[in-house]
Order: sequence, then C-alpha cells, then structure tokens
Amino acid sequence: MTIKIRKEDALNYHSQGSPGKIEVIPTKPVSSQIDLALAYSPGVAEPCKEIASDQENIYKYTAKGNLVAVISNGTAVLGLGDIGAAASKPVMEGKGVLFKKFAGIDVFDLEVDEKDPKKLIQIIKSLEPTFGGINLEDIKAPECFEIEQTLKQEMNIPVMHDDQHGTAIISGAALMNALEIVGKNIGEIKLVVSGAGAAAISCLRFYVSLGVRRENIIACDKDGVIRTDRPDLTDIHREFATTKDIYHIREALPGADVFLGLSAGNIISQEMILSMAPDPIVFALANPDPEISYELAVATRKDVIMATGRSDHPNQVNNVLGFPYIFRGALDVRATAINEEMKLAAAHAIAKLAKEPVPEIVNKAYGDSNLAFGRLYLIPKPVDPRLITTIAPAVAKAAIASGVAKKMIGDWEAYELDLQKRIGIDQRLMSIVIGRAKKDPKRVVFGEADNLKILKAAQTLRDEKIAVPILLGNRERILELIEGNALDLSQVTIIDPVEEHSTIEKFSKILYKKRQRKGMTIFDAKRLVRERNYFGALMVETGSADAFISGLTRDYPKTILPSLHTIGVKDGVNRVAGMYIMNTPKGPYFLADATVNVNPTAEELCDIIGLTANAVKFFNMEPKIALLSYSNFGSAQGEIPAKMAKATALAKAKYPDLVIEGEMQANVALNQEIQREVYPFSKLAKNAVNTLIFPDLASSNIAYKLLAELGNAEAIGPILLGMSKPVHILQLGSSIREIVNMVAIAVVDAQSSEGNL
Repeated sequence: MTIKIRKEDALNYHSQGSPGKIEVIPTKPVSSQIDLALAYSPGVAEPCKEIASDQENIYKYTAKGNLVAVISNGTAVLGLGDIGAAASKPVMEGKGVLFKKFAGIDVFDLEVDEKDPKKLIQIIKSLEPTFGGINLEDIKAPECFEIEQTLKQEMNIPVMHDDQHGTAIISGAALMNALEIVGKNIGEIKLVVSGAGAAAISCLRFYVSLGVRRENIIACDKDGVIRTDRPDLTDIHREFATTKDIYHIREALPGADVFLGLSAGNIISQEMILSMAPDPIVFALANPDPEISYELAVATRKDVIMATGRSDHPNQVNNVLGFPYIFRGALDVRATAINEEMKLAAAHAIAKLAKEPVPEIVNKAYGDSNLAFGRLYLIPKPVDPRLITTIAPAVAKAAIASGVAKKMIGDWEAYELDLQKRIGIDQRLMSIVIGRAKKDPKRVVFGEADNLKILKAAQTLRDEKIAVPILLGNRERILELIEGNALDLSQVTIIDPVEEHSTIEKFSKILYKKRQRKGMTIFDAKRLVRERNYFGALMVETGSADAFISGLTRDYPKTILPSLHTIGVKDGVNRVAGMYIMNTPKGPYFLADATVNVNPTAEELCDIIGLTANAVKFFNMEPKIALLSYSNFGSAQGEIPAKMAKATALAKAKYPDLVIEGEMQANVALNQEIQREVYPFSKLAKNAVNTLIFPDLASSNIAYKLLAELGNAEAIGPILLGMSKPVHILQLGSSIREIVNMVAIAVVDAQSSEGNL
C-alpha cells in the first residue's frame, strides 16, 4: 500500500530532537586525561607516523576502511530536479542511514555546491585519503557519466553512481529470473525502454553485459524513439539509437518481450501491453506512479510478469537490495574499484537467492506463507537477512578474482559470521512486525483517545494501514483536538461510553458475572464499565475490537487491572508478566519481568521464563536465556542468588529444549569471552544470550531505563505476556513512534488465533 506522508510529519521527523538523521559516535573511550592524550596529542602522532611510512596503515589505524562518502551536487534530487546542494542534504543523510542499517557502513554525506563536472571531479578526487569508497548520488545526466567514469579511472577506491548501477543490478537480477520462468533466451529477446536518463542508459548497458543484443533494443524518451537521424543526438544516446522505421513507443512495443520503464507515470496503455509478445515482462519502475499501474497490467494480460518500484506490489525493484552489500564486499577486500565483474556477481547472487527457500521470518514479515520463486517473487525482499551474507561475499570474491582487491579473505565462513555480527535482521525487528501487521490490519481500541499523541499515532496507523483505530473517549474533546490540530481522522470510529446506554447495560452484566464472587455488585459494575479502561477491555472481550491499548497517562497497575478483571489470563497461565525489547547496536535483548511482578518467587520466575520464551519465539528468534544476579554460579551467597539458582534448576527441568543458564552477573551473561575463559561449561558460552530474566521488578525496571537513557538503546514495550486476548499497556508518556510500535505488536498478536503473547 502507498504510505501517505504529510508535510508536517516529515518536517517534524527531521527537526525534532537532534536535527537531521545522523551523528558521529566515538568508538574509543575518551573519559580520562590519558584517553584524551591517546586520542589526540601527543599519542595520535604514533599512528600518523605509521601511516606516513606505509599508506596502507591508514586502514589499520583509522576508520577509512568502513567509511563511505555519499556525495551530491543536488542537480537531480529524487523527482525534485535541480534543487541545489544544500536542499539535497536530507536525501544524502537518508542514504547514509540505509548504508548503516543494512550493511553496518559509516557515512559522511557531502553536499558540494559545484555544477562544473571537471571542478566537481577534482573536489571528489581530493577526498580519497579520507574515504574507503564514494557513492555518487542525484547528479544529473549526462554529466554523471563523465564524473563517474573519470573518478573510476583516477581514484584507487570504489566509486559507484547508485542512480545508474543500483537499478541496473537489481532489475538485471529480476530480468534473468523472469526470462528463466518464461523460458526465453536473453540473447533473442526484443526489449523496449521508456526513458533515456542515467538509470535507463546504465540498465541498457548492464543488460548488454548480461547478454541482450544491442540491435534488439529500442530506446525511447519523451520525444519518441531514439533514432540515429535525430538532430543533436548525444554520444551516450547514440549507443542505443536505432535505424528502424519506427518513431513512437506504440510502434516499438508490438512483439516486444520486455518493457523497461524509467520515465513517467501512466504513459503505457492496455493496448500497448496487449501488443507485446506472449508472457511479456513489464518492469514499470517510475515512482510513485509506474508507466502502467500494476492492477491495470495484470488485469489486461494474465500472462504478464510485472515489477514496479513500489513496495505494495510483488517484485519491487529496490536499490537497497544492492548498494549496501556491494560496498560492504568492496570495502572488506579494499577493492580499488567497483567493476563490471563485481556488479555482475551481485546481480547473479541476488537472482540465485530468490530461488532458495524463503526464511520463515521473511514470510511472516509479508504475511505470506507461500513466498517462493515464480512470477510473483523474482527477487528477494529487502528484509531478507541472507542478503548481506549472499551479496557481499559474491562481490568480494569477484573483486579478488578480477584483480582489484588489495586484501584477501582466506576463511569465508568466518567472513560470513563477521557480516552477521555487523548487521542483520535484528536491527529490522520492528519493520518486520509492522510489515506483518499491514497484511491484515486489526481493530485496535484506544482507551485515551482524548490525547493528542494518541490521535497523531492513530492517524499514522490508519494512513499506513497498520491498524483500524477505534477512538474511545469524550466525543466533543476528541473532535476538538482533531480539528484544532488539522488531523485527518475522517471515517475513524469514535465511541463515547456515556452515549452507549445499551452497551453499558450489556457490559455491566458481563463484568458483574465475572466478578460477582470477588465482591463486586451490579451497581459497582455499572459504574466501572463507564470507565474507558473497562469499556475498552470489554470491547475486546466481546469481539467488538481485536486489541486494546492504554496506559499513556495512567500508572501501569491502574491500567492493567481492568483488563485482568474482564479479559483475564490464558488457560494454563498462572500470572501475567511484562517484557521490554531493547534494540541495541548488538541486536535486540528481551528483558523480563519489567512491569508486573514485584518480587517473584523461584516458582513464579519459572512461569515468567516460559512466557518470555514464547514471546521471543513470537518475534522469530530463538530464546537464549540468562537468569541474572550478583553471583556467578554460586560464587556469592544470599537470598537473590539462591532464588535465581533455584529458578534456573526449575526452568531447565520444565523447559528442557531451551537454552537457560544462571545464576550469573549481567556482564558475564553478555560477555561470551569471559564465559569461555572462566565458565566454559555455560551453555551461553556458545549461544550468545538474548533474553535476560531479572530477580525482581526493581532491578529490571532500573536496567531497561538505564539502557534507554545511557546505552543508546531503543525500548520497545512494555509487552504484556499471558493475557487471553491482546491487551498492551503503553509506557507512561510514550512517544508517537512508541505508540505505533506497540500497536503493530498488538495487531500481530491479534492476527494469531493462538494468542502467542
């Protein structure tokens, strides 16, 4: 589905907190005088002298080997055109974020106010000592061809203009697989392209290297077919000019096997598609509107294989499948260039990966249990965790084989492990959850809809089709907030409990029946169901909603009690528990119990371990559990070590298939090297911990808040475990993003008929 972006939301995203999207973080301690003396003068002189004696030492003593420059002069920014270098900076920062997120590569974005190609070349060339690679971005054609080609010839680090080669590599992989599916030979196909800019020309050049014959290509631009007799033909366009007696794309498409669109939306008609050869391959990649819409193309011809640049249809040609991993492989062997062999290796690796069984984590992310190589799955999905360990090694091997690598890799298995440590699916945990939620949005009732944060989150959830919001609260106040803040929540259901007389009567009888032997009278029930936390929970209990969200403005115990009274725990569950996910640079960690049980016994901790393990599995991860204390395996005496040791023994007996270890100190649990050296018998010495069980509420609550404030970790939660139906309690004062994340979890929870959480 198309994501609706509002101007105010986009501006707030980029301006709130620290302006922009990136920052520089030191990788060495700088907390003492000796640290400062080592980091700068006089200690810094030693690595300077080492580099002066041998230039290759720059990779040993500086960050150059993992640093890429994303450079633009702002002459062709997205669909905005020549908006200038300064205005291109948000885009370049965004590219840097993608490099870091998907491949662990650091980026400095450089916006250069220079349009003269020769001067720009000199500026970029002079930066070679600083960077391990250069990613050119949003530089207009035809200058971009000259700039890239000259820099590749004159620099000894990888240079790639992603606007050209990214689309070529990804679409090239899709083309190879599409032709395999329809049984056509790449050397015999007739290909028509709409568009003659940097991406289109680069695609055609790349397709030729894949085996497409130049004489079988017809290139078109806004003026029609590019012919050899056209006046003012550039050298670049002359590469694909034709002498055939055709002048318009409608004349070129009859009998064509492949259409490639890199031009403008809605310029290809049904008639044109109908005129193509059997099993036509249509790559309509204009954004946001393809040259022909996906729906129209597949309705016109049942035999069409369709790809677009959009995420809401199968076969999205997305450059993020390529550039992070291509640079990762190039940097890791210190390649002096990104050459044709490396690009071909990337395309073939992507094509091959699409033919392998799809991991369950990817299937669940897209709400489809049947993703498999075929017409609707030509290339992998961007969240596939295998991309980095598939493409980067292929590129690195091609660099070595083609002679542009300055560093050899001897142990490829160890290299893959290193790649997994750098980055992986862990950092995309919430994007996967949100993707799953979008496949089947559920009705989520908000108990505090008279709060502006809730309303803004509801707008986002509705726009992105993550959930179907139901707003519970004072109707007049809610409408006043919507109008006063120019929110678009039309057609979103608003329920004011004081207006729901028949529902109040119905709900009070249900609540009274549930609590009559707990001291509640019918009069108490009638009073309580008017409270939104009771009313919302009863909506879920009676099937009027699929999940309930509350807690933004009230303490956790007061918020959870109505749900316990009305919905209750799952069968076989003795208690509920609360879990936080801490997204850290090392991946996610699951912390429990952080919200409910104040001082659980060993037996209660055993129950909490079971609930937490199921929740970790819900997020498609294998729980590896440490029970924390101030003692390591009996090294200190006390009530807490004894309790945690007993809980460990009980849990190991009750859940023999789980990796459980304890009791142990937090630093030992997180440090495999210490365990291997001092406690080699620990199961976590070989299985890196990802789940931490705390002895009491105080320690867990303190730990997650310290991690969030001081450890640069993102907290997701609290996630309520053990309820019979989806109820999730927000952290007091949660941000809009945190609300959206929690609702996405609630939706996926509701999608599961078994109620995994």
